[in-house]
Amino acid sequence: MAEDICFFNKETLIIKPPKKSPLLLRMTVLVFAMVFGVYICSICLKQLSIQTMTRFQSIKVIARPCHDTKLLEIPYKHYPMPETFSRAECARNPVRFFAILSMQRSGSGWFESLLNSHKNVSSNGEIFSVRSRRENISSIVQTLDKVYNLDWFSSASKNECSAATGFKWMLNQGLMEHHKEVVQYFNRRGVSAIFLFRRNLLRRMVSVLANSYDRYAKLLNGTHKSHVHSEEEADTLKKYKPTINSTKLITDLKEMELTTSKALEYFNSTRHIVLFYEDINRTKLKEVQEFLSLPQMELTSRQVKIHNGPLSDLIKNWDDVKKTLIGTPYEDFLRSDY
Repeated sequence: MAEDICFFNKETLIIKPPKKSPLLLRMTVLVFAMVFGVYICSICLKQLSIQTMTRFQSIKVIARPCHDTKLLEIPYKHYPMPETFSRAECARNPVRFFAILSMQRSGSGWFESLLNSHKNVSSNGEIFSVRSRRENISSIVQTLDKVYNLDWFSSASKNECSAATGFKWMLNQGLMEHHKEVVQYFNRRGVSAIFLFRRNLLRRMVSVLANSYDRYAKLLNGTHKSHVHSEEEADTLKKYKPTINSTKLITDLKEMELTTSKALEYFNSTRHIVLFYEDINRTKLKEVQEFLSLPQMELTSRQVKIHNGPLSDLIKNWDDVKKTLIGTPYEDFLRSDY
């Protein structure tokens, strides 16, 4: 305090008031700034949380319709404009695109005849059996465009009033070779895949060998037929009993299984349904019609099964085949009568 006392003369003593501490002033200002800052931040955070909640609520409202099955089907509804004819009053009716993906002698012909019995379905057969149509991906795409534009004519074409149009495509007809490009095409054009396989691969093998033999033998009055429409014709073709190479049998069955699994893997990203020949019944056919968004109808076929009954009556070297398969994962094929 000594420095705060001043003498102006001998009679007068002046005492100066003490100076305020600059440290205390700074502390006061700092505390005030902190309190004010906390208050401002709390207001900002409250406004931000309100905006964020509003934004999330708006996203939920927008996202909700995406689960509507009708909206999910939009990419699979098409309104083709054919170059070769006018769809007339059916122009506003949507068309679904499909492809039956299968292997020879797996029941695809019978299944396709069932589909074609529907008054609004056009399944145009095995169009890629002609090699020039599958020479490269360009020729494949050109063929696909023609089919899905309704400009492909066959005995199955319903033309302007088709509600679903497609064809059957064997795995060994360029499909597996160009699977990446075909998958891209299916997803881009909204093509639904219908896989049709056979559980009993041994019966498929019998059918393949017998059909191959008849191409040259022409057992039906000098005519080759892959499918028949009478019991008499079926009995005639059934008389031929193929001989199966038992040495390669296990390897051949494994290769068939591998091809099937690869096809399912390659086309996993497409919209698809998997069917087995042995399971086709009225219930399954209703599922297929639902899959293609078709009005339900009773589907029928005139085709008659050729190789029915026990396999022991259909294979010439039955004992060798039986011996080969007993004790393997394929043993069940021996006992299946269908």
